Amino acid sequence: MREMRLKKREIHDKTILREIIEACDVVRIGLKDEEGIFIVPMNYGYDLDESGESLKLTLYIHGAKEGRKAEAFSMEPAAAIEMDCMHEIITGDYTCSYSYAYRSIMGSGTVHELTDEQEKIHALARIMEHMAPEAELSFSPDMLQAVNVYCLEAVSFKGKERKPKKTEEEEKTDGQS
Repeated sequence: MREMRLKKREIHDKTILREIIEACDVVRIGLKDEEGIFIVPMNYGYDLDESGESLKLTLYIHGAKEGRKAEAFSMEPAAAIEMDCMHEIITGDYTCSYSYAYRSIMGSGTVHELTDEQEKIHALARIMEHMAPEAELSFSPDMLQAVNVYCLEAVSFKGKERKPKKTEEEEKTDGQS
């Protein structure tokens, strides 16, 4: 994966990366088909393996059995991912000095459809746990048949953060430490 231009904004801390993945509500998935490149915003669930030197991210998504997204997934397993959160406008002294504070994850991976019933249940449970942790889970066989469930294994991803400007009070406190 290409090096980040502003290295000072790259996030290496596994705890912060996990916080971003948990805090975001939507992953945007970039796909390509015969019509061109397109982006699909989707709810997701995930598994995050923190046992190695780097994190292993697996996203779970679901959708209709037909349509552009389903066709693209079946034609080309490569996908780009992006999620962002903690948005805040950074005001400036002049028009072009305004900016935006955020945390984000960007990367790429491969998508494959889950066909095993237990794998689909696991993936749908992870989606529901992320979207609505208080919801009671129950998956009927008809429901499992009616939906396509996909696993997107991130081949690589990076976190990035643009911190908000400090207030005058925060700057005074930092100067006293």
